[in-house]
Amino acid sequence: MTPIDTASLAGELEAARAFEERRFRGPIGSMVAAEQQRVLANMIGRIHERRILDVGTGFGRSAIALALGAADVTAVDASDALLTEARRRAAAQMVKIDFVQGDPHALQFKARSFDVVVCLGVVQGARDWRQCLGEACRVGDRLVIFDYPSSSSIALMHAAVRRLTRRQPYRVLGRRAVQHALQRMQFRIRSVHRQYVLPMWFHRALGSRRLTTQLENMLDRVGLRRQWGTPVTVCAERAMKERALD
Repeated sequence: MTPIDTASLAGELEAARAFEERRFRGPIGSMVAAEQQRVLANMIGRIHERRILDVGTGFGRSAIALALGAADVTAVDASDALLTEARRRAAAQMVKIDFVQGDPHALQFKARSFDVVVCLGVVQGARDWRQCLGEACRVGDRLVIFDYPSSSSIALMHAAVRRLTRRQPYRVLGRRAVQHALQRMQFRIRSVHRQYVLPMWFHRALGSRRLTTQLENMLDRVGLRRQWGTPVTVCAERAMKERALD
């Protein structure tokens, strides 16, 4: 490997660690991580011995949590550097996960190979979000679980700032676009979970899980989370007529 390649991999790994540190550090970060895993577990239901694919696994956070629940987990990421770190973390937790390098736009698995496909944190930065979602639905037999920043939330402003500063793209989506894409792939929305109304930088500035919970619960009671909560986590299931052909 050339020095340039080594430097590139090191930079990619450092950027991923910095992102994870920003998202999951401190009391608010731990709350976000716990909420993400709780929602994922509730949407999947029974995890034990189910075949689950984690697309865009990164450092393997979700894959490891699922494997600890005795799922049969395969995890895919385009980055070899991130997969190396994910393998190290899985070994430290003493769980077995099949880590595979691959492109979320072109998954190297046969149709309907997995009971459940999980695709968190991928759609907003994908080159073609419809193609990524289509691949997840192609290889998923029953459920596909993914998330996206909502266009009817504060995330829309965040995306606009990203465009103006020409930083890494940050895509926001609306429910109709997501629903239409799923329908084309013979899937339907089974359940939806919206997370936070107020931006995460605000909650991190507060630095209090108690205050964050109180504020978000208050906003939920007046119906704002249902309208403006983001990110949106979607559990989609294969249409009954497609399942009836099994």
